[in-house]
Order: sequence, then structure tokens, then C-alpha cells
Amino acid sequence: MKLIRETVENVKYLTEESENGKKHLYIEGTFLVGDTVNRNNRMYKMDTLRGEVDRYNEEYIKTNRALGELGHPDTPTINLERVSHKIVSLVEDGSTFYGKALILETPYGQIVKNFIDNDVSIGVSSRALGSVIQTKEGYNLVQDDLKLATAADIVADPSAPGAFVNGIMENKEWMFVEGQFVEADFDRAKKEIKRASKQQIEEVALKLFENYLRKL
Repeated sequence: MKLIRETVENVKYLTEESENGKKHLYIEGTFLVGDTVNRNNRMYKMDTLRGEVDRYNEEYIKTNRALGELGHPDTPTINLERVSHKIVSLVEDGSTFYGKALILETPYGQIVKNFIDNDVSIGVSSRALGSVIQTKEGYNLVQDDLKLATAADIVADPSAPGAFVNGIMENKEWMFVEGQFVEADFDRAKKEIKRASKQQIEEVALKLFENYLRKL
């Protein structure tokens, strides 16, 4: 599977006061869009998004593990040192999923707060693994193996040239193993399997699998 990133503009922010009087800063807006060919020439079927959002809600949002970073990471793994916010809800609304995220009191969360205080334009960028196939209409259709790493990273000035990246890392492949994202060097694996004799194939395949497990 490839790493896929999609950026959405026009998130808004709000401040809510808790029962103890402490104020919390949130961002909210459209996080994911389905059934529409986007600027990266990709489309996500709503059924595909709905199934994955259900999993993400159960495994991450409801367990308070739905974190996001500031910036455009190039791996599906969440770097805890760069976490800026926690996604607290992701709700279907027509052909989109409307999200809400709490800005945390982390170093990168403080940077986001400073951006907002100074009217810096911010957006959100989803990060996921998935396979795509090109349709006869010319766009790339994301397949049902989609796995969200995060529903929203925060990106500053999303309308600037270059902020919208292609998002598919052509030189890397990833696997989703036992609930975790693992980088896979498929070219090397294919070469090793090709060189192996019929008697060695099982042994080589086992060795490669063990290598992947050690990366977890």
C-alpha cells in the first residue's frame, strides 16, 4: 500500500469552556470527502470511507488515541513528539466527514495556537495507507484496503503553492500488520524470493516476514 495524503481547506476554530472554567481551543470542519474526484485526481467511495471511519472511531477516537501532527509527515506513523491535537469526533455529513479536534498543550499545539492567534490560515490533511487503481475515466480510485493513520494533520497556509502535495510515496510501500504500520522494501523482497530455489522459498519468505515483525 502507498501513503496517501489529502489536504482540505477552510477549517474553523472555536473556544469552549469546561465545567471547571478552563477554556479549550478546537478546530472543526470537513476532514474527509467522498464520491468526489479531488485535486490529487483521486476519489474515495463513501462506502470505503464509511467502513474505515467506523474502524477509526472505534479503535482511536473512542479510546482517546486519535492524534495528529503539525505539518506534512512522510510516514504513516504518528510521531508523539510532534503531536499538536487530538481528534474528538468524526461524523458523516452527506458526502463528507465533519471532524473536530482539540488543540493540546504540547509544544506543537502551542505553535498551532500561536498561528490561530495571529490569523494564520490553517487546514487539515488526512494521512492513510491504501491502494489505488486508475479508472477508464482517468482518475485514481482508492480501494477498500484504506487504513487511516490520522484523519487530520494540521497544515499552515494550505492555499500556498506546494502545500498540496501529491501524497503518494512512489519509492515506498507500507503494510498494516497487527494494527501497526510497517515500512516494506518490496523490491528487495522480490529479488530475494526470485533468487531462491524452490526448496528455499519457504525459508526466505519466513525470514522476510520476521524482518517486518522486528520493525513493529
